[in-house]
Amino acid sequence: MEIRLASITLIMAFLFLFLCSLEAKTMDPYKVLGVERNASQREIQKAFHKLSLQYHPDKNKKKGAQQKFEEINNGSPGFGPGSSEDQGGGYTFFTNGAGRQGQQPFGPGQWQSTGGQGGSQSFSFSFGGPSGSNPFGFGMEDIFSNFFGGGFKDEGNFGSFGSHSKAQSGSRTSSSIKVINKQVFKKEIVDQGMTWLLFPTTSSLKGVDHVQSIIEEVASSLQGALKVGRIDCDSESSLCKDLGIYPHRTPRIFVYSYIKSTEGSLVEYSGDVAVKNLRSFCQEHFPRFSQRVNLKQFDFSSSDGGRLPTLMLLSTKKDTPVIWRVLSGLFRKQFSFYDTEVTDVSDPSVKKLGVDALPAIVGWLSNGERHVLRTGINVKDLKSAIDDLSNLLNGFEKKNRKAVSRPASKTQSDSAENQIPLLTGSNFDSVCGEKTPVCVIGAFRSSKARNKLELILNMVSQKTLSRRQNSTPGSKETISYALVDASKQPSFLNAFDGAGFKSSDKILIAYKRRKGKFAAHLGEITEEEVEKFIGSVLNGDVTFTKTRQKPILK
Repeated sequence: MEIRLASITLIMAFLFLFLCSLEAKTMDPYKVLGVERNASQREIQKAFHKLSLQYHPDKNKKKGAQQKFEEINNGSPGFGPGSSEDQGGGYTFFTNGAGRQGQQPFGPGQWQSTGGQGGSQSFSFSFGGPSGSNPFGFGMEDIFSNFFGGGFKDEGNFGSFGSHSKAQSGSRTSSSIKVINKQVFKKEIVDQGMTWLLFPTTSSLKGVDHVQSIIEEVASSLQGALKVGRIDCDSESSLCKDLGIYPHRTPRIFVYSYIKSTEGSLVEYSGDVAVKNLRSFCQEHFPRFSQRVNLKQFDFSSSDGGRLPTLMLLSTKKDTPVIWRVLSGLFRKQFSFYDTEVTDVSDPSVKKLGVDALPAIVGWLSNGERHVLRTGINVKDLKSAIDDLSNLLNGFEKKNRKAVSRPASKTQSDSAENQIPLLTGSNFDSVCGEKTPVCVIGAFRSSKARNKLELILNMVSQKTLSRRQNSTPGSKETISYALVDASKQPSFLNAFDGAGFKSSDKILIAYKRRKGKFAAHLGEITEEEVEKFIGSVLNGDVTFTKTRQKPILK
């Protein structure tokens, strides 16, 4: 009895496998993809890509989605492997089940065999990547990597990328590639900070459709970070010849890169025409205007060159993130960009900046005032992240313009007595006399340091916390501000420090002349830090030390 039951079970199993095989053999791949039998290679590619995204089980949880996805990806004799001397080995062809006759060949980066035996093959969609890669040939992890460190997250933190990609996939047409002429090239491409993928064509050029489809896929996956243009070398022959990009027998692809030149230059792509390879090449040529620094050793006082406001990205990434590189190109003329790798927010150098979550962006206005622009940054996708952060940086640029204009307008309207005087032997008694409770002196060793100190002390002197200079003479509310050229007055600083503070380009000294005591601020010189220092001095929270000798000025 047991043998009989086992035999029946075995027969039923074989019957089940036979029915499955029969179903696979009768499967019409054209019907599965919803395309006509005379569909072009490009139409078949788009249909497969769209349906794979639509029914992918990770993105589509509806009933029947899994089965539909398997129908799309599982093959039959109608999807049998082929060979082609023209297309190279390692690729398969989309067939109608009639052997080699009637086959429609796919070039590199399309239907690819992933296994199977005999007449039953299974296939996955690839863009020429190595075996074992995901069906789409590129990973969201590679593009985003949690924006600035970590892994790509799903909806709730990053949002759903599946629906976004599907929408893009369905809308990719030749119109998405901008037509470039000489005027557009000069106005929108040259020295604009954006990476472009350029495709020169002629009416006689062969293989244009395949290359264009690859370019469109790359543009879609890097939307927001990459723009794409087509140059018709028939109508723009002088532009193509001037640029040295005229195509001859085969298509050529160029990237407008910022690797070799800060103004940008054209670099020709010579790799395989496959999405993954071309996308990686484009990413390699994204702008690199952000300087990688060690946060603990970074000199914030010298970061802006005395002109541009400064931006710093703090993240756990070992390399400068892609999105930050893109922003550094778009805003390179408005900001000085820096980025640094940090472990976590418990790091004292991170805490000092007021950052409570990573990744974070910290900005410094031209006057040295620090602002934490955003912490704990999350992104939905590449384009929305760049758009969102571009708005953030535009707002910070407006704030900087307003901050810079404040002291400029006061300089024009205020009298000379409200400016920060430069200490000399002749004015020392009048500026920092014994009747002045506290004299705040900014010592500098370069013109850049002087400009920064003067700007900050001018702004701080207008605030009530600093007990303004024009208070009633002799009152306890009086405080004076002054500058001293440390390179010309070395003996003056020697009175406070044996080494004359020679290790610092600029320092701040709170001097009580009548008591012969002082306190020095050797840290970061920003409006915020100077305010804190002066506030601590006035509140008695700073320890004063006796001077080594009586300060003397020439």
